[in-house]
This record gives sequence, structure tokens and C-alpha cells, in this order.
Amino acid sequence: MKSTSVIASVFVTVIAFGPVAVAASPPSDSPPNIVIILADDMGFSDLGCYGGEIKTPNLDSLANQGLRFTQFYNTARCWPTRGALLSGYYAQQIHRDALPGLGGGGQGVRQSWAKLLPDYLQPAGYRSYHSGKWHIDGKVLDAGFDRSLDMRNQGSFFTSKGNSIDDVPVKAPTDEEGYYATIATADHAISCLQEHAENHADKPFFHYVAFIAPHFPLHALPEDIAKYQDAYRDGWDAMRATRFARQKELGITTTTLSPLERDLGPPYAFPDAMQKLGPDEVNRPLPWNELNESQQQFQATKMAIHAAMVDRMDQEIGRIIDQLKSMNAFDNTLILFASDNGASAEIMVRHGGHDPSAAPGSAATYLCLGPGFSSACNTPHRRHKTWVHEGGISTPLIAHWPRGIQSANELRHTPAHVIDIVPTVLEIVGIEKHTHLGGEEIPDLPGKSLTPAFATDQTIRRDSLWWLHDGNRAIRVGDWKLVAAEGDPWELYDLTSDRAEQDNLAPRMPEKVKQLEQVWQQQTDSFIQLAKQTLADQPKRRRAAAKSSNK
Repeated sequence: MKSTSVIASVFVTVIAFGPVAVAASPPSDSPPNIVIILADDMGFSDLGCYGGEIKTPNLDSLANQGLRFTQFYNTARCWPTRGALLSGYYAQQIHRDALPGLGGGGQGVRQSWAKLLPDYLQPAGYRSYHSGKWHIDGKVLDAGFDRSLDMRNQGSFFTSKGNSIDDVPVKAPTDEEGYYATIATADHAISCLQEHAENHADKPFFHYVAFIAPHFPLHALPEDIAKYQDAYRDGWDAMRATRFARQKELGITTTTLSPLERDLGPPYAFPDAMQKLGPDEVNRPLPWNELNESQQQFQATKMAIHAAMVDRMDQEIGRIIDQLKSMNAFDNTLILFASDNGASAEIMVRHGGHDPSAAPGSAATYLCLGPGFSSACNTPHRRHKTWVHEGGISTPLIAHWPRGIQSANELRHTPAHVIDIVPTVLEIVGIEKHTHLGGEEIPDLPGKSLTPAFATDQTIRRDSLWWLHDGNRAIRVGDWKLVAAEGDPWELYDLTSDRAEQDNLAPRMPEKVKQLEQVWQQQTDSFIQLAKQTLADQPKRRRAAAKSSNK
């Protein structure tokens, strides 16, 4: 088997950049360090700099000194976003999400040509580190990372059970008092950076920090929950209105505020979970005044825990920033922050179950945000994680790089997508991706470099942006978006004024629907054709699902 470095050397070409020397005070022509920070199930409006009331001073500071993208997209689900983010391909191109007639999902295995970002960067002298959630196929170090904390979060933020260090499973200690996953993620990231400064200061680095917060179960430290204990007593209706007003002030949105879809609940039904959680759980975003006092208290407490998780994540990001500053790397580090999907309407009880007598947010509880406050977290957009309406796929993107981005506290309105991250990094570093590997043609990356938008607020030209997940499908061409939930007819929206997706133009513009549907189908057909070439290489379970879906 070829080593990772040999494979990488035939895969990319280093074009040109200055001497690879990151000393105490790096020279101006040194290649930048890259830090990508990903949240899990965080809503579009959760950060203070995107209109939220949650205390996120560290991320707000990065935004105030850098850029905020207002139309940045993910894939609506965790593992497809992670595969797309680090490979530069749509997840369906690399077997990391399902295609019609081919089955698939999170068990798919990437093709040999579908390398991840570290393999691109290694020939340019970079060392790569991973801290947090993985949820990509294969082992982490085999993907080109030099160190890794693979955090599985098996039903609790208060245990290291299931974690691996450098792909070696760790044995969780009997007493883990004081352990909290978000802090542990930052601890590992800081350890990697400290070790890099001590032993590899002559090399640039890439660090992928993937927090699990604020994904369910809603677990947070008591002192963090206390900050928000009474913050959400007025309910999700009031929270949405307040956040929306703030977003308008900030220039984050020009749309209307989407009304709550009171009949739309979680994407998957778990009736047993509703029994375990009791009568205070509500699986519909009903008007707040229709809930009784006990239900209101329960729901407000869940949102307080969600806020505490985001707050703590920001605190830990602050520690990582401090480490970058202490090693004189902050100014020449491109920091990108995003979320893997919108806030989640899911309600379930997994793993160790739920003890209703335990303090909410503690290890013995298993709570999920649910559709009411998920709608508020996704303000002003419609729907949630797994849907490809704007609420499911819209994420903040903060870009901060003092040495490379001269603008500060500015908005960028170009539509963009996680598939754009790899092309952006390759252009910044000065790497050209090869078109062939072992005599085989490698598909072009579908994304675009965002570097022009780093300089000015301009639209990055592209043919389209495409989505498919769990039968939910969409295509965006310019400012036109065609979208449909699984089993529903196409809806058509003009996103210049209607990102809330309220004025369905499909009945009035059938020709535009037909035109965009053809674009979506052509893209889908091309992905199917590509995936079929290596379908036989997929795990037996995946192939069996594909065969079943063809019946």
C-alpha cells in the first residue's frame, strides 16, 4: 500500500508560495494556517452576530474583525456536510449520501480519488489535526491527519466512552467527574497547537475542530444553564420576533419572517420517546399561549440548555483563539466557522434513556430541542435539519484572517456552500488539484473559491447549487430556488425577497419550474452515473439497500 504522503504527492501540485517557515513572527509570505470550526445542529440565528441573544463574544469578535456570509449553505445533515466540507464534493458524488435507486447514507465509502483536505495540504508542508466529531468514512489518520480526537458522544456529553485518540479506542475511566465533551474537544485542540508550536514551528497547520454542541442530548454545565434559566419564559414566538428584528438591524436578512408551521413536527416519529418524556413535551410548534404553564417551563428550560451549550462552545473557541495568539499564529490563520445543518426538530430518547426526576441538562436526562425552539433558532427561515428548505440548510459562515482579509465587520451576500471550502483553501495555499490519478480521470470539484468575496461583496458565479437528503430536494440557480419535501410537489421561490419561502410561485410559473427541475435532474443523473462506477466497492449492507430500492 502506498503511504499517504506518496498518494498525496501524485494528487496535487504545489504551485507557488513563500518559504514554509512559521516562526515566532512568521514572514509575510508564509502560507496561512487554516482552522475550520464546525458546530453541530446550531441554528442560523443562534450567534449574537447573527441576531441571537446567546452570549458568543469570541465568535462575535471574529465576525467584527472579519466577514459574515449571509447566504451560506450546508447539506441539511451531519455526515453529508462533513464529507462535502473536507472533500470538496457533494456527498452523493462520494457515496456519502443516498441517491435515487442506489440507496446509501452514512455507511458509504469514498472512492480512492475522493481525498480529504489534509491529503491536498500535505505536499505543501502542512501538518493536520482533528479534534471532535468525525462521522466520515474511514479512519482519521488514514485521511492524512497527524493527530486526532475522534469523539463519538454515545448519548452523553459527560463521558469519553467511545472516543478514540489517533484512531486507538480509549478506555473511559470509572470516574469522569469534571469531563465535558465541549471542553475536552478544546483541550485536545490546544494540545495539538502547543505540540505544533514546540516541535513543528517551521510548518503551517490545518486544524479541523468539530464540536458536537449543541446536538442532542441537551447536556450542559449547571453554571452555563444558570445564565439562561429565565431567558426564554416568553416563548419561541417572542424569541423569533426579537431575533428577526435584530437581524434586520444587522443587515443579515431582507426577507419576511416565516410563520410557524404548527402542523409540522419532527422529521421522524418516536412515540415511545413522547411517553418517556411525559406530558410537558410538545412535538408541534404551537403558539406559545396554547401551552400550559408546565409545558412552557419545560420547553423554556430546554432552550436554556441549548443556549448554554452554544455559550460554552464559544468559551472554548476563545481558549483556542488565545492559544493561537500565544504562539503568534493568530494573524496568519484563516478561521472559518459554520454549522453542519440547521437546528433540529427531532425528539427522541436514545442510549441510557431519560430520568425525568434528574436535573434537566444532567447526564441522566435525554432531551431534544424540538420544533418550537428549533424554528426560533432558525429565524427567519422555514423548517429544520433534514429538510432542504432554508431553515435546514442555512448556516452562519464567519471568515477571519487578519493578514489575508482586509475588510472588517462586513457582510457578504453571495450564495455559497460547504463544497466551496476546499477550492477556497487550495487557492489560498497555492495548490492545483490534479485531474487524473493512476490514469483515471478525477471529477472536477463542483464548488468555487470564495477568495474574490474575501476582498469585496460580490456574487461568486456558478451554474447552480443542488440538494438531496431523505427525499427532500432543491436546486438554486441565481436567486431562483426550486424545493420540495419528500413526496410533495415542487415549490418555487424568488430568494431576492423571499428566503422565508412563503410566496410559492410554482402555480404561476410552470415553465420556470420545468426549467429548474431539468437542472436538478441533470445534476442528479450525473451523480448517479458517477456513483454507479464504484457501487460494487461499497459495503455489502449498502449494496443490499441499493438492490432493495431498485425493486
